[in-house]
Amino acid sequence: MNNPRLPRRWAAIAASLSIALSPLALSGCGGGTAETPPLAGSKIGGPFTLTDQDGRKVSDSAFAGKYRLIYFGYTWCPDVCPVDVQNLMKGYRKVEKDDPALAAKIQPIFITVDPARDTPAALKQFVSAFHPKLIGLTGTEAEISAVAKQFAIYYAKQPPRPDGSYLVDHARQAMLFGPKGEPLALITQDKGADAAAADIERWVR
Repeated sequence: MNNPRLPRRWAAIAASLSIALSPLALSGCGGGTAETPPLAGSKIGGPFTLTDQDGRKVSDSAFAGKYRLIYFGYTWCPDVCPVDVQNLMKGYRKVEKDDPALAAKIQPIFITVDPARDTPAALKQFVSAFHPKLIGLTGTEAEISAVAKQFAIYYAKQPPRPDGSYLVDHARQAMLFGPKGEPLALITQDKGADAAAADIERWVR
């Protein structure tokens, strides 16, 4: 389902952000400089096969050897998701500028929690607005539910409005996984590009 007004909504940066956060989303990732990554050893993530913005089936094995920067959201989100993704991708661009070799090790990924509306075409329009390397993934309701459970992501479709539109309440967090898909750390997505870049540079080796 396509909405010609979406790009304008993505460009509008909300003055205040509000969303129901899961306990994981509330945890920080600050600390020392060489300690074990805070999510190391946690049971987050796992194998999956979804559909990318070009309509191709993509499995997690396609990212073997790459760090994965993963954010769950949806393209119809009126404020939080576009702001977070913008911060993350600006941070990633900063890493690209400061250390191209490091940036080349990372694959940014956006996974929808609203597969009913986020078709490959809708995802392509969304991800291309932020960075050419950003991959958008969608799937069936069952596929997205299974992946969200694996990655400890809460989401819930809210009751429809009179016009039929609806919001999706969801956990708000960006996670970094290692080259083998192992969980490493949360990446700050709500404090601007510099904070996101600092986290990325801290945990990607």
